[in-house]
Amino acid sequence: MLVQSQPRGVLASPLFLLLLFVSGLGLGWFTALGTLSGRNGLDMPLLGQAWETIHQRYVDQAAVKPRRMTYGAIAGMVDALGDTGHSTFLPPSTVKHLKEMEHGELKGIGVQIQMKGGHVVIVAPLDNSPAQHAGLRAGDVILKVNGQDISGWPPSRVVERITGPAGTQVELTVLSARTGKARQLTITRAAIKLHEVTWQLLPGTAIAHLRIAEFDAGATKDIIGLLPQIQREAEAGIILDLRDDPGGLLDEAVGVTSQFLASGNVLLAKDAKGHITPIPVEKGGQATNTPVVVLINDGTASAAEIVAGALRDAHRATLVGGTTFGTGTVLEQFGLPDGSALLLAVEEWLTPDGHSFWHKGLEPEVAVAMPDDAAPLFPEAERDMTPAQLQSSDDHQLLRAVSLLEHANQRAAK
Repeated sequence: MLVQSQPRGVLASPLFLLLLFVSGLGLGWFTALGTLSGRNGLDMPLLGQAWETIHQRYVDQAAVKPRRMTYGAIAGMVDALGDTGHSTFLPPSTVKHLKEMEHGELKGIGVQIQMKGGHVVIVAPLDNSPAQHAGLRAGDVILKVNGQDISGWPPSRVVERITGPAGTQVELTVLSARTGKARQLTITRAAIKLHEVTWQLLPGTAIAHLRIAEFDAGATKDIIGLLPQIQREAEAGIILDLRDDPGGLLDEAVGVTSQFLASGNVLLAKDAKGHITPIPVEKGGQATNTPVVVLINDGTASAAEIVAGALRDAHRATLVGGTTFGTGTVLEQFGLPDGSALLLAVEEWLTPDGHSFWHKGLEPEVAVAMPDDAAPLFPEAERDMTPAQLQSSDDHQLLRAVSLLEHANQRAAK
């Protein structure tokens, strides 16, 4: 997901009133709010009657928990928007989890999930996380958590069940996107420190493999610090690896893209009224003439899609791999009084040429499939490899990117 911070004090009045009611106000408040209901379209008396009926008549009174019902009501309103997998309600524990990720550390198994086609789908496992080591892949569908069927659960509830203290275990039943077979995995949670940016000179080449795992705070700063050395050692170009990158912060996407573009726009922002605002490239890019190939796959989402789309539209890079996830909106976070929050899609992102990728993704210009049992090769694994080991690896996408850069250099030398 792509997140923007929200202005302080922004709070939707119908939601606030609903929170007041379920915190203890009575049905009379809903009757008194009839005028407000007519103005904003929210039928408060109807909600009040449903609430009172449940409290008075539901047979299992132990299950009538005001806080849970409050969250269910809010989540239901957001779900009714039909923006599945994007706009969502976050309970306090999930808000805390999101903040930890933005600051580069979290406790859990290290996986990003979203709703897609009615299923809880893995967007991407984080680099060097328990999820990645257990073999979870982008596109895998989570069927059960600790033996409990999660059909119909919102992503926030799934996150709550999967995350937990470091050293504890969670059991997942997962349907493989590649084989179509279900398997059970027991994964030990850990305290995960995210390493957003890594790179390695590929063995036997003058090509840098530059990996961005996530666009969290500091990604641009890391790229700026690494580029001078990369350009000294990688004369043949850069492979920018955005595979299994679930995205992150808009400012970081703009900052990273601007290191590779001298001018133009990074993206176009379209608001609810259809107004389009261009987001320009920031001046001072260090690698505006360096040959670049970008690797993408079905785990490339959000901010990573913005970068890939901008470099493609500017004819600065060839996209190699598979179609991206299709997260084309900015989610603005609106905090609620108890620490929960709404993530609402407030703008749609378009590529600089005006192409939408929301729910569709970006298609590669050079489509390269990976073997079913193969995982992407990332820089940390390449440090001790020989040229022969690299060439014999199963990462067909990376090898195709190497070939494209080498052929481009050969043509330029003639």
